[in-house]
Amino acid sequence: MILRLFRHATLTVDVAGVRLLVDPQLDPKGHRDPVAGSPRPRRNPLVDLPEPPEAVVAGVDAVLLTHLHRDHFDETAAATLDPGLPIYCQPSDEAALRERGFTAVTPVAEQARHGTALLARTGGRHGTGELAERLGPVSGFMIGAAGEPTLYIAGDTIWHEEVAAALDRFKPRAAVVNAGGARFLEGDPVTMTAQDVAAVARHAPDTVVVAVHLGAVNHCVEGRLETRTQVDAAGVGSRVRIPDDGERLRFVL
Repeated sequence: MILRLFRHATLTVDVAGVRLLVDPQLDPKGHRDPVAGSPRPRRNPLVDLPEPPEAVVAGVDAVLLTHLHRDHFDETAAATLDPGLPIYCQPSDEAALRERGFTAVTPVAEQARHGTALLARTGGRHGTGELAERLGPVSGFMIGAAGEPTLYIAGDTIWHEEVAAALDRFKPRAAVVNAGGARFLEGDPVTMTAQDVAAVARHAPDTVVVAVHLGAVNHCVEGRLETRTQVDAAGVGSRVRIPDDGERLRFVL
């Protein structure tokens, strides 16, 4: 299994001959306003993609969407993707995707299969209290195939009992977590902080934790260096990978 980070939470996952594109944010640098009501107001995305959008989607067999916030599925992605390309999503997002012209949308209630790849949907919590309710439902996905390691895409969630339950149930070889401690001017973080990343690593000592969602959107207030410093200080740094944009990671059984 090969995972490649492009930017933020945008990944490709190559597993058993299938290439999945996860949460494509393909807008050019500075294309969108800052996230409303958030610190460090700078136009988003903060950085360019390492390759043009057409190169990111080249060879993709299907798309996996954890939710439809614009930093996970933006206008450039919608315009670049073939409307007939298979898309797997949480059930609440099916109608919106079909309204945008996508014709091969599969809502995943529990599990789905694309060729040799098995997809199992998991839960999460996009923040705390009323803020999490306003941000709406989010999902994660386990990705696996015969003879391949299992990969957990946690999605936009804080460290939460649903994340712990997914780790306990599936025991993934690697877990991709959306870090950065994304937040607004009021309320708690809505994605994992560095301390949350460390908590994932402590809870699942046989899992490699891959921290993404860093350095690309203005309301993510923790960067790669701060995340690295904190997970090292927590004593779990050897099991946390923090890839650069464009970097590939390989996982084996």
